[in-house]
Amino acid sequence: MTTGSAAPSPGASSPRSQSAVLTRAERLDRLPFTRKHGRMLGASGIGWALDAMDVGLISFVIAALSVHWQITKADASWIASAGFAGMAIGATLGGLLADRIGRRNVFSLTLLVYGLATGASALAGGVAVLIALRFVVGLGLGAELPVASTLMSEFAPARIRGRVIVWLEAFWALGWILAAVIGTFVAAEGENGWRWALAIGMVPAAYSLVVRLGMPESVRFLETKGRHREAEQIVRGFEESAGIDAPARTDAAETPDATLSPAGPTSAPSDRSIAATDPATGTAASAAAVEPRDSIWSPGLRARTAGLWTVWFCINLSYYGAFIWIPTLLVDRGFDLTKSFTFTLIITLAQIPGYAVAAWLIEVIGRRWTLTLFLAGSAVAAGAYGMADSEPMIIAAGCALSFFNLGAWGALYAIGPELYPTAVRGTGTGAAAGFGRIASLIAPFLVPVLVASGTQVLAFAVFAGAFGIAAAAAFTLPEQQGRALEE
Repeated sequence: MTTGSAAPSPGASSPRSQSAVLTRAERLDRLPFTRKHGRMLGASGIGWALDAMDVGLISFVIAALSVHWQITKADASWIASAGFAGMAIGATLGGLLADRIGRRNVFSLTLLVYGLATGASALAGGVAVLIALRFVVGLGLGAELPVASTLMSEFAPARIRGRVIVWLEAFWALGWILAAVIGTFVAAEGENGWRWALAIGMVPAAYSLVVRLGMPESVRFLETKGRHREAEQIVRGFEESAGIDAPARTDAAETPDATLSPAGPTSAPSDRSIAATDPATGTAASAAAVEPRDSIWSPGLRARTAGLWTVWFCINLSYYGAFIWIPTLLVDRGFDLTKSFTFTLIITLAQIPGYAVAAWLIEVIGRRWTLTLFLAGSAVAAGAYGMADSEPMIIAAGCALSFFNLGAWGALYAIGPELYPTAVRGTGTGAAAGFGRIASLIAPFLVPVLVASGTQVLAFAVFAGAFGIAAAAAFTLPEQQGRALEE
């Protein structure tokens, strides 16, 4: 009850908009997008861009090694697939760890792991060492992406949550463009150019310290662990950033100590009493309230898990099958290394408008329709690229593929965390990403076989079919636009 207000009569309506009955999650959802949100998005996004830079660089490194080391396509496949094998394991373990030790801790740890391993890759003296180090890189990279999107989803205001996550995913385009620039102007320069390109990948190791010190932990995660005092301080920090006073509360769950209570001095409850109190009602809550109450395969979640896993598998197969091999396939078509890398850079630039359109559509027509339409567009573009037989057609179809495919990625990362309650949100998004990485592991081996069997037309026809299956699966997912995240 707010100080100075009359108590409501029995049976009177008690709207959820009144601050006295808002939970911390609802208090976050009601906020505008503030500078504090912007700093958090920037911190997460830079990590995301550095991830993309690392993934993108390996495609240029493989193309360079095919020229300077004369590696076979089998060796190239192993180099690429080793990273994706690590990503499959890392995504699953990262999600599980995020639900146990926190999103922020996992985020910074993964940046450190893959940054150091990427730098070490620059010193590799042979294919076997490079393959081993790429696996370690993948462990860190695979764990970081779903954890970052989960953390950002849990802070973004509900009415623009999808758009914010697409903005986050748009940093991937910046990272891939940076990779294309480094590949074109560094990796292509001389026999050791690829080493200098990989050495730049050590940047995330230093950035991990910035992430660890500067980002808040998820409020929802803290509440599931009974750490209500920390959660309250974080929420109040965001409210202050928005110029909104914290609600006057008298219940133990929302008044962690006397100095923080705007309603006046109150006694500081113990951590035990805070953990045992429901933040919305002030009544005792059972221990089950802070324990994981769902499995991602429970009856209420299994259909969306199956649909999400299908989308993740198919989009990984097509995306990594195409984009990891595009520079090398262009070399196979007769273009020199510099021209191949330049074409790839031009194609990569189309990712930016793809993200921009997806960010707009996702709050206009919803997550499900946006994801479905962009996956369908990816299918058409993949087929067109496979049949392209001139430089203008290659660039046009490649740009279309880049536009639609990366817009679909933005929508996918937005919809994933919204499908699960807090207790299994990290697990759900991480497991889907981990399953998808199985496809990215297969794709580098699949492309040489398809090209040898039926030229590049067959390879991109398979990718088009996979995109089509993903579009159908995306349409089965529930629409979560404007809804609060499940607790």
